[in-house]
Amino acid sequence: MNRLKIYILAFASFLLGTSENMIAGVLDKISDSLGTTLAATGQLITIYAIVYAIGTPILMAVTARMDRRKLIMYGLTVFVIGNLLAIVYPSYGMLVASRIITPLGAGVVMVTAMVVAAKLAPAGKQAGAIATVIMGFTGALILGVPIGRVITDVLNWQSAFGGIALLGLISMAVIYPTISGLEGDKPVPLLKQLALFKNLKVSLGLAISFFWLGGYSIVFAYLSPYLLNVSGISENLISTAFFIFGIASLFGSKLGGFSTDRWGAPVTLTVGMILQIIMLILLSLVTNTLIGVLTILALWSLFTWSSGPSQQFLISTLEPESSAVLSGLNQSMLQLAMAAGAGIGGIVVAKVSISVVPWIGALGIAIAIPVILIVSSLLSKNKMSESHLNQ
Repeated sequence: MNRLKIYILAFASFLLGTSENMIAGVLDKISDSLGTTLAATGQLITIYAIVYAIGTPILMAVTARMDRRKLIMYGLTVFVIGNLLAIVYPSYGMLVASRIITPLGAGVVMVTAMVVAAKLAPAGKQAGAIATVIMGFTGALILGVPIGRVITDVLNWQSAFGGIALLGLISMAVIYPTISGLEGDKPVPLLKQLALFKNLKVSLGLAISFFWLGGYSIVFAYLSPYLLNVSGISENLISTAFFIFGIASLFGSKLGGFSTDRWGAPVTLTVGMILQIIMLILLSLVTNTLIGVLTILALWSLFTWSSGPSQQFLISTLEPESSAVLSGLNQSMLQLAMAAGAGIGGIVVAKVSISVVPWIGALGIAIAIPVILIVSSLLSKNKMSESHLNQ
């Protein structure tokens, strides 16, 4: 029975991921509909990510003692309202309001769902339960984003947001009677969480997340118009491209986990990011060949998401006694990276050309590589010091 509850939470997580990532899949459609530039429309991704990154840790600290079921219900209510705003009066201003309100609910639900899943799981299975919830979120790349594109093609982008709001209401109706009340936890003060940044290893470790996902976001935020205008993919194949991208991300996560167990996080991250850079350069060079573009797109996704589990593992080893807090800070850093990437990508599109976006993304990822090597060196020195102390 508890396994079913965890899958229900994973479905809610899927909705959160779809709502956040779908903008990238329909960016050109929203831009055309509202008469806004691609750069301005892309800032909707930036706004969402900034609010998520800043708002989530604050709200989680404030609501730490609240009953977990109530917190999920409140969060989903805000999430549904935010998505409804996007369709009540379709305009750029209302979309901005939607992208401010929606992440406030989404962040609370996502973090709480992982906490609840861990409590529902039997001893020794907590990590697997959390992974199931996270899989729901990443599953949005596989199904949510391409489905959103299909609905937009058949109806309009407002209908896609309306569908998310409807499914959000259905989730609330299922979760309320299914997930029994769970007490909150002892709050960790926000200042105590931020104090971890004083640790050089922690700061550099989180910097890896920032440059890695920031570089990715520079490209992903503008991927649909890039594929249309530069790669030469026809509009009716964009959904297929995003579906292939999503499937590859799933295999990438599995590959990253296997590689981290076998060769360690630093090696997996370094090799993975070098391959990401190569794929982005190839994406900029290969055009008007469907098989070539889709192959490069799939490999880019594969190598990008191979870094996900290895980076999460690396973060958890920086300060093991604070791993839970670090995981939360890492989530915020990833959102800030998404915001920065979409913002930088927007500037590049507006001031230079959308065709150079992969090169700028590759540059961001390249900055992460020496940071990985420094963190790896610091961890090795710590292990050597501990070994000498034990002797």
